[in-house]
Amino acid sequence: MSMQALIHEKIAAAISCKHLNVVNESHMHSRGEDSHFKVVVVSEEFAGKRLLQRHRKINEILKDELANHIHALSIHAYTPDEYSERAGQTPDSPNCLGGSKFDN
Repeated sequence: MSMQALIHEKIAAAISCKHLNVVNESHMHSRGEDSHFKVVVVSEEFAGKRLLQRHRKINEILKDELANHIHALSIHAYTPDEYSERAGQTPDSPNCLGGSKFDN
């Protein structure tokens, strides 16, 4: 199973999502390793939760992958109303500042 599929499966199993998108952004940063991802998670479960709490939830779900395989994870966690207000648009992921992109 690809890392992208594993991330999708783990989040979907742990959170009741209205929308879930896992984007493999590794091609923008690394040399063939699946290590950079962006997740967009839309769930009613985020209602009343601060951004930090939402991110902690995703980080807890993916703790093994973050410790061993993922170099960068861009998290966008919204309630359905917040996502609708944004018209489904999410910010671009930041540029990677390290890791396997270095030319040595």
